[in-house]
Amino acid sequence: MPYLALAFDADAAHADAWGDALLDAGALSVDLADPHADTTTESPLYGEPGEPAETRWPVCTLTALFAGGADVTAALAAAAAAVGRPSPPCAVREVAEQDWVRLTQAQFVPLRIADRLWIVPSWCEPVDPAALNLVVDPGLAFGTGSHPTTRLCLQWLAGELVAGESVLDYGCGSGILAVAAARLGAGTVVGVDVDPQAIAASEANAAGNRASARFVLPEALAASGLGAFDVVVANILTNPLRLLAPALARRVRPGGRIVLSGILAPQADDVIAAYGDWFTISVWKADDGWVALAGTRSDAATG
Repeated sequence: MPYLALAFDADAAHADAWGDALLDAGALSVDLADPHADTTTESPLYGEPGEPAETRWPVCTLTALFAGGADVTAALAAAAAAVGRPSPPCAVREVAEQDWVRLTQAQFVPLRIADRLWIVPSWCEPVDPAALNLVVDPGLAFGTGSHPTTRLCLQWLAGELVAGESVLDYGCGSGILAVAAARLGAGTVVGVDVDPQAIAASEANAAGNRASARFVLPEALAASGLGAFDVVVANILTNPLRLLAPALARRVRPGGRIVLSGILAPQADDVIAAYGDWFTISVWKADDGWVALAGTRSDAATG
């Protein structure tokens, strides 16, 4: 029987109360998201030291998942009574029941990234046992190497990274870029993510690949005493990349290099402009409508 997904918008002051009330009313899970995500009006929340400490968007879209056959109207009414708010306008849709493990695994196969570099899902056998095979279990975090932006960053690391260079993977997800950097001969390797689940997935992937890399939340990076890196890689999204330009620039040593992806080709000029005060930067390579930018930090740049 299909699941039922109930979605509606709520103000930040009541979002957590709505989530708790929906779970009490029988929801299997509740997700909060920015209703303007992936638009020019989205409001990224980073958890980055020095940035505003908001933990919720001014308006949140709540999506509650219920078992098929559940009376979602009654559940919403019960939640509204518990929160002390009127029942909001909502949308209900069916979510097909599937063998999610098998479906997920079928989407990922061994992937050749560059000469002698492969990404191999943990449930697959290597195609070329003599190659550098990075075995990845995406778990709950994004990043298996299959997306064009991840491939672009991996290809840059495979072709441009100099042995012994220090690397910061900002927004590490599953840790695939940090793991690749470590196995390709980098020195100090650090991955950063705002999601504790991403940190756990990254640590597991590093251990499974015998890769020496450290994974931390942003506040731990700020407190670590680590300064600037030889290479900073950030594969996230255009709007966060633009807003994070000063923070990422501070993490690149003079003469060091930065690699940015998660950028659609028409968005490249905006990101290049955002980093122009610190870097000589341009499109390095494109793949299926996505681009990776690569730049070198000016010795004279400050901040």
